[in-house]
Amino acid sequence: MSDVRIPAYAKVNLRLEVVGKRADGYHELRTIFQTVSLHDTLQLRSCHQSGISLRIHGNEALSKEAVEKNLVYRAVDALRRELKVRPGVEIVLRKNIPTGRGLGGGSSDAAAALLGFLQLTRKKIETQPLLEIAAGLGADVPFFLFGGCALGVGKGDEIYPLPDIPRLSLLIVSPREIHVPTPDAYRWLHSPELASLTKFAANHKLYGFCALCWSAQGEGLSNDFEAAVFRRHSRLDRIKRALLRGGASEALLAGSGSAVFGVFPSPAKARRAVVGFPHDQTFVCETISRKRYERLTKSALVG
Repeated sequence: MSDVRIPAYAKVNLRLEVVGKRADGYHELRTIFQTVSLHDTLQLRSCHQSGISLRIHGNEALSKEAVEKNLVYRAVDALRRELKVRPGVEIVLRKNIPTGRGLGGGSSDAAAALLGFLQLTRKKIETQPLLEIAAGLGADVPFFLFGGCALGVGKGDEIYPLPDIPRLSLLIVSPREIHVPTPDAYRWLHSPELASLTKFAANHKLYGFCALCWSAQGEGLSNDFEAAVFRRHSRLDRIKRALLRGGASEALLAGSGSAVFGVFPSPAKARRAVVGFPHDQTFVCETISRKRYERLTKSALVG
């Protein structure tokens, strides 16, 4: 019996711009993804029984219907069908990334499940069909097949690798009492602002965004959701200001929230800043380059 263990890393968005509304109802995004060392862990094991068994540690017990809707279950199910694999698989997911906080935990779990299942079965698949499976699971999932620093366009599912940034020390603060559903965050964006984005203005915004992606200096962290989300949840604004007072050079809402992260000069300074958030979940972590991500997510088979 073979066994694979694989980490599923969280992400932050160094920049996130909502360019406008698409014809298909989704929003057109321009974002810079960056993987960080905070992670969940998946263990996959071959078994003689057919089907998929998924257990999740760190969450409350889930019903059979909820398990089958989980992105890990759906990812492995889709890949089994694509590869026409008959033997069953047992999966244990150990959660550490807080859910619903803009850190991409569910999408990362799904990508890790795809990569782990390929390792477990020693199967090969072309990149394009794997990307199609990933995109069908969620807009962020394709990014997590590669990690590192990358530009995301379209719904965020069209991925272009960017040069790795220098390693950064981060403190992620996840308030326990605040949850921001992504659909709500989109609704909170000022609709008059979106409506005023003419084709020229959108193109101008895109050109400027792409230029700074390849700039050695960049223009700092930015997130279009931040103002709208902070208006509804003023405590998130206070967390950001507390991170800056605590020594962070920059701080930003993570994705559509509700986590907030700060960039610190060193891990030691990030750890010292933790005392300012006694009632929140806190995670001191660092950014992960693409090469390191690739190495860490290609675990050797055991057993």
